[in-house]
Amino acid sequence: MAEKKMILDLDTGIDDALALAYAIGNPDVDLIGVIASYGNTTNQIAAQNTLNLLHLLGADDVPVFIGEGHSSTTNHFDVMPISQQIHGKNGIGDVELTTANHQVSNQSGVDFLIEVAHKYQDQLIMLPTGPLTNLAKALEIDPAVGQLIGQTTLMGGALSVPGNVTPFSEANIHQDPEAADVVFRHQENLTMVGLDVTLRTLLTKAHTAEWRELGTVAGQKYADIVDYYIDAYHDLGINENGAALHDPLAVAVSIDPSYMTTLPLNMKVTYDNQTGDYGRTIGDTARLLDPTTAQAAVLVDQKRFVPDFQKQMLAVLK
Repeated sequence: MAEKKMILDLDTGIDDALALAYAIGNPDVDLIGVIASYGNTTNQIAAQNTLNLLHLLGADDVPVFIGEGHSSTTNHFDVMPISQQIHGKNGIGDVELTTANHQVSNQSGVDFLIEVAHKYQDQLIMLPTGPLTNLAKALEIDPAVGQLIGQTTLMGGALSVPGNVTPFSEANIHQDPEAADVVFRHQENLTMVGLDVTLRTLLTKAHTAEWRELGTVAGQKYADIVDYYIDAYHDLGINENGAALHDPLAVAVSIDPSYMTTLPLNMKVTYDNQTGDYGRTIGDTARLLDPTTAQAAVLVDQKRFVPDFQKQMLAVLK
């Protein structure tokens, strides 16, 4: 059993599915639970996608918890049309998976996070790949979580490149900037893996063809799911060279930080609707002279990461 314990907080779309497979297959971490969030789809669909993917990968023993269903400032959530175009109406490329027999836990995702933060402390890696609503809620209930969790690595934000929802804002942060600001200000040992680096790591149909060649159900299904993603990137003009490995890169660098170069920086998130400065991840001038508790990834060794990722996926999918 690995010393490091990991929680994934997924809004289970396609790159979340890749992150899940990567975490399951990595011997250096023990995936102790998945919290289902809203974002690429609703939290209920994300939870069922996660259960079905875990079943496909032979990991039915990993518990799944329901997280918050909408942002901290709203009382409902509607999936953005662009999310459905990129991830499909069901969140996983409209590919049908066998329905898992196991169910979501009765414990809430936020309560689970607080419990294991106290239990594992420095051993715990918290890895959100969607909105930061669940972590912000945990900090609101129990502020000690901010110091207890050994490492929080999130996929979200953009520091040196434009956002993908607005010129300032990346999608995960844009879903709940107020919650993201709470996390950036109060969660210690925080690493932001944003568009600065994830857009440099591309998966192509040459990779998914190798998954198909394995001749397994998991290889076939994952190839179908990710081919939808690659086609969406091409058809929507996002990138004609492949699809970005957003979420799995965050998992990878939480385990092996040598994949990236970071800038130590205490950050904040803006949420001024009047000026339109909404959802920007940027340095916090009020804390420039304070001890630095966060860092932002600014460079990635994509020539090493992408082949390493492919090697691990082939091992998991066989």
